[in-house]
Amino acid sequence: MADHYEVLGVARDASPDEIKKAYRRLARELHPDVNPSPEASERFKLVTHAYDVLSDPQQRQQYDLGPQAGFEGAGFNGFGDIFDTFFGGGAAGQQRGPRSRRERGQDALLRVEVDLDEVIFGAHRDLEVDTAVVCETCGGSCCQPGTSPVTCDICHGTGSIQRTVRSLLGNMMTSSPCGTCRGYGTVIATPCVTCQGQGRVRARRTVPVDIPAGVDTGLRLQMPGSGEAGPAGGPNGDLYLEIKVRHHDVFSRDGDDLLCTLTVSMADAVLGTHATVKALDGDIDVEIKAGVQSADVLTVKGRGITHLRGSGRGDLRVGVQVVTPTKLDRKERELIEQFAAHHKQDTPALARFQQGLFAKLRDRFL
Repeated sequence: MADHYEVLGVARDASPDEIKKAYRRLARELHPDVNPSPEASERFKLVTHAYDVLSDPQQRQQYDLGPQAGFEGAGFNGFGDIFDTFFGGGAAGQQRGPRSRRERGQDALLRVEVDLDEVIFGAHRDLEVDTAVVCETCGGSCCQPGTSPVTCDICHGTGSIQRTVRSLLGNMMTSSPCGTCRGYGTVIATPCVTCQGQGRVRARRTVPVDIPAGVDTGLRLQMPGSGEAGPAGGPNGDLYLEIKVRHHDVFSRDGDDLLCTLTVSMADAVLGTHATVKALDGDIDVEIKAGVQSADVLTVKGRGITHLRGSGRGDLRVGVQVVTPTKLDRKERELIEQFAAHHKQDTPALARFQQGLFAKLRDRFL
């Protein structure tokens, strides 16, 4: 069995962040939606299983315990099973029953891209997923229709073989999984020809997804029971959706607030005007007061992103940029010179440092 650290390509003392980064890098490379080859699919399963173990502190600690992990891999589950093996199931002499063929399916991870305007009110997607589904021919029984598993004639349905071993302490009873039925207690004499006795097949299916409003890049949504079907009709795993919000050329996001820049002519900045801003969810009338300055921020309440938790929406923050004309005709230049002549006292001069001005600029171009 491959070492989980080698599968992820990290050192045994790797931090949780290093393990997460390694998994994400490999998942982007090997995910079936990106690399549909059978080899990549098998490696993706190994990578996902390795990450599931190493990302959980308790499972990672148990995995790092080499001797104990070795006992468990051989069919022991701690000291209790050791005593069960040598003393025939403890003082009461009880035997373990056969293990079930039904197992829980693996979890699946998909990346879903949404536009910024869809984040405001949420979105719906019908995702095509390549996954394991229950075999329609056998319904997950693993057997050809009309047949059923038969009791193993070696272990007689117990799933284990007991033997008497002579030791220094006397005769001891040992127990090991039955090699014929592999511990299931039953044998599938006539496997389903469609699924080859697995109870599931690979297929594409459509998963309807309602993406809530307010999501952001990196957020993972869990859909219980929407992952891969388990072997022999076992329960489905979970489906995780990793959200990525596409870049928008006009609007950016700061938490649940939307940010944009509004260019204003010098004349409109002096005299004041009204402007129509084409927001993501409809037009907004913005009042530009006379004397507005570059880097001033106009706030429109409740026209930002819907809060993911709770009610209400963030704000729309509009940063003003006053545009100075660079090309003037003769008449325009004369008017500007006349205006300047009446404001000779307004010559450029140093003024008191304004921390707020730079904060507004930073927020506007975030």
